[in-house]
Amino acid sequence: MLIKPSPGEKAFDIVNVVFMIVVSLVTLYPLLYVLISSVSDPQYVVQNRGITLYPHGFNLDAYAMVFRNPNILTSFGNTLFYVGAGTLLNIIMTSLGAYALSRKHLMLKNAVMFMIVFTMFFEGGLIPLYLLMQNLHLLDNRLAVIIPSAVSAFNLIIMRTAFQAVPESLEESARIDGAGDWTILFRVVLPLSMPVVAVMILFYGVSHWNSWFYASIFLQTREYFPLQIILREILISNDTSSMSVGVGTSDQMAIGETIKYATIIIATVPILLLYPFLQKYFVKGVMVGAIKE
Repeated sequence: MLIKPSPGEKAFDIVNVVFMIVVSLVTLYPLLYVLISSVSDPQYVVQNRGITLYPHGFNLDAYAMVFRNPNILTSFGNTLFYVGAGTLLNIIMTSLGAYALSRKHLMLKNAVMFMIVFTMFFEGGLIPLYLLMQNLHLLDNRLAVIIPSAVSAFNLIIMRTAFQAVPESLEESARIDGAGDWTILFRVVLPLSMPVVAVMILFYGVSHWNSWFYASIFLQTREYFPLQIILREILISNDTSSMSVGVGTSDQMAIGETIKYATIIIATVPILLLYPFLQKYFVKGVMVGAIKE
């Protein structure tokens, strides 16, 4: 028998839906505004800042000028390298650490976990990290962007909890068949934990894509700069002259605005395209990693 919702429940549902629609619009509109402005007429963008719902004077000149800048293409390739190599290193290191810490027979497991959790609240700071990179001869080296963030303590805890949820009977069966820890990890535990692995790929991938701080500290050669550094320079220094060559002086300010918006879209859209492929694993992976043993 179906129970009809009370008037109060109906009112709550309506208010809840309206509230979520408003929150969604407030969240999505800034990105929509940037997208619309990047393909609109530059003069219109400069003269009519504010609410706009469709492009005015549609053109893609800003995107053509962005890709005319060699720094954009080079930095885009660098970012793809940092995301690919960095995420691969993150998954390997986090998986190894999580597997070891999920084993019940590991000696001093609680002490090691305490030290890992301790780093989430306290750290040495930037100067010791810089000196460490200097002593390792990693300054102005692409590895300096990847190695300091090789393992996230938070992600390690999530993956460790997910590995603990794998039935012990599967591990015992694998050991009876002669499997060692490496075989159990890569052929038993990881395949059964793919939702969590997908979430880790998303977390680490987004982090590397948006990362700029380590690059700004450890890198001096522009050929190593990621896309976010170039984007930061364009937005902060307000200098788009290198991309608006051939444009009249009176139009450089206008086209400069659309160039900024186009650069933001180029830096944002690729990572947004990754999410739909991992969405089906996202909620399941986070929930599995959040279940306490």
